[in-house]
Amino acid sequence: MARDPEPTDDQDWQERGLRMTAAVEPGMWIVKHVHRFNEHAIASLVPPVFASYARIFHPAMAIDGEPVRWTDVAAANGTTAHPVMEWGSLVGSWRTPEQPGVWQEAPERGSLPPRTARALVGVLRRFTQTPDTCWFAHWEGSGRITAPEHYPRLPMPSREHMVLFSGDIDLADTQFGGGMLGMSAHLWWPDDHAWCVATDIDLMTTYLGASAECVEAVLAAPELEALPATSDQKITWDSDTVNPLPGSPSSGF
Repeated sequence: MARDPEPTDDQDWQERGLRMTAAVEPGMWIVKHVHRFNEHAIASLVPPVFASYARIFHPAMAIDGEPVRWTDVAAANGTTAHPVMEWGSLVGSWRTPEQPGVWQEAPERGSLPPRTARALVGVLRRFTQTPDTCWFAHWEGSGRITAPEHYPRLPMPSREHMVLFSGDIDLADTQFGGGMLGMSAHLWWPDDHAWCVATDIDLMTTYLGASAECVEAVLAAPELEALPATSDQKITWDSDTVNPLPGSPSSGF
């Protein structure tokens, strides 16, 4: 019988079966290739060593709990959906708390929603030879995890305090801290380095680096809203040059 994933969304990483590891060597290939964080590009999160990249949009939520795509939000607001769109530019302001009849909750920031993670796993497992051995890094600054002081941290640029965990690919939907306040892994990849997924704690979207075939499959997945990207694509709140630029999000939260 297939596992019903919903009850596991409230479970923390220990209950799910992830293993915290003191070894950071499995992630040093990412640290070696990733660009400086102050470049504010996809290459600052995912190493620019892959043939293709995709941007995966965290859905907004309707009042009935159903996901709402960014493309539908853009249509409702008379704005344009495109690969570098930003939420504040789509809805007109980073201060907008909801739009009745369109969406009630804005997309999750800094965390890949469990349902979206499971849909992504459904595609990515086909493009790795090591689905049973994957690595998950979570930034300790989120406040959702506590690791022993003597454990080394993965030294990602400007996110130096990343703690590493291991487990199979189905654990990618784990919410560190558990429950509604839990937060996903911020970086995960299979042991064969076939692809890499990054969700920065400040962003409403997730980035994937992979083969062209893998990215094409992600873009075609009906349960995902994803658009093609490039490693030099900017990731800042003011990257959207198509839609009107709203005020800075730092003045709205």
